[in-house]
Amino acid sequence: MVKVIMDHQGSGKTKNIVQLVNEAVKDARGDIVCIERKAELTYDVSHRVRLVQASRIGGFGSVDFFKGFICGIVEGNHDITQIFIDGLTKFVDGFTIRELESFLDWCEALGERERIKFTISISQNADLATPEIKKYF
Repeated sequence: MVKVIMDHQGSGKTKNIVQLVNEAVKDARGDIVCIERKAELTYDVSHRVRLVQASRIGGFGSVDFFKGFICGIVEGNHDITQIFIDGLTKFVDGFTIRELESFLDWCEALGERERIKFTISISQNADLATPEIKKYF
């Protein structure tokens, strides 16, 4: 399952993600991962969450590289039940709408196969979302 939180920058998406992460910890039957670009959420999310600071890895040159990064996280821990991604479009420069649609569909397929729920925030006006993206709202 994929849930998308899409709104313009500064609208409170990160605060919403933090709240959802901390609520998920209360009912978690497995491990929770939160992927952020920089070390900004360290003191906001529960210590029981695996907080991944992607900037430590380096730049993600492509969407496929980012998918590989996520696959590595999933393969390294088969107890993951939820993955939160804060600010998806900040990880790969120039994310096109088609790439975004494809990435969300890929997350949906991975989530079904591995029984992982994805919650993803995207800094972009929700009015610009295509029907393919809106199905994840």
